[in-house]
Amino acid sequence: MNADLMLNERHIISEKAFVEMVVWHLPLPLPGSIHCFKYRLALVVSGSCVLRYDNEAGKGDHKHTGQIEIPYDFTTPKALLKDFWNDVDKWRY
Repeated sequence: MNADLMLNERHIISEKAFVEMVVWHLPLPLPGSIHCFKYRLALVVSGSCVLRYDNEAGKGDHKHTGQIEIPYDFTTPKALLKDFWNDVDKWRY
């Protein structure tokens, strides 16, 4: 399946924390999703992923906060990035 890379960024937040964001536009939705985007947004602190938004095939849209996984209501890529950064701002790093 051909995918167009829309975003591939890494942001250093502090000496021990960074954010990595990757978003693709797909020709068709992944199984479990109703939109044509594949994404992985992560906050890594001291080598551990403490926050991640993703939509792996078959599972649909969700986010991980530590060991907890909850559904995420994807609307647009812009809203996804806003929601992710709002959650990043709640962490102490």
